[in-house]
Amino acid sequence: MGLEAVVEEIRGKGRTEADRIRAESQQDTDKVLAAANRRVGEIKLAAEAELAKQTSHLIDQDVSAANLLVKRELLNTQKALLDKVYEGTRTEIARLPESFHREAIQKLLAEVKKEVSKGKIQCSARDVATLKSLIDGHAEFSGFVVGDPVDIDGGIIAEGKEGELQIDYSYRTFLDKAWESRLKDASDILFG
Repeated sequence: MGLEAVVEEIRGKGRTEADRIRAESQQDTDKVLAAANRRVGEIKLAAEAELAKQTSHLIDQDVSAANLLVKRELLNTQKALLDKVYEGTRTEIARLPESFHREAIQKLLAEVKKEVSKGKIQCSARDVATLKSLIDGHAEFSGFVVGDPVDIDGGIIAEGKEGELQIDYSYRTFLDKAWESRLKDASDILFG
């Protein structure tokens, strides 16, 4: 065997060894790439799941905020409507005929008489003449005097002779008590 044959044999073995190393390297590279692709897939799935979770959370928050806003607007609208009903009631009571106010004042004077026997009685400017005629026309009310008119829808405000006791029997006081105690019922009737 000549030198050339030995060199050729060494070259052949070198090529074979190089091919084997390349093949092993390619296998190792393929394994690393496959593992990396699997890991990328896992990370991608985890990121998509987290994104879906966060998106769902944000949507839920937005829906809750929108529902709260709608509810607040509905309650404000309902309150405005109830306020209109309240004011309408006050207006309608004030428009009732003089006979109604006269009867109401007489009954309220009788209630005041149970609390105090003497004092000053005030009423709206509209009812001053009625109040004077009731006090002057009924001996049982002789201990009372008519005071200056006050800004009320109707009814009376009484003050004991020495100012020790003030009794508010104005229509608004009665309406406020009825309104507070029956507001839920009125709301249920109006808004279901």
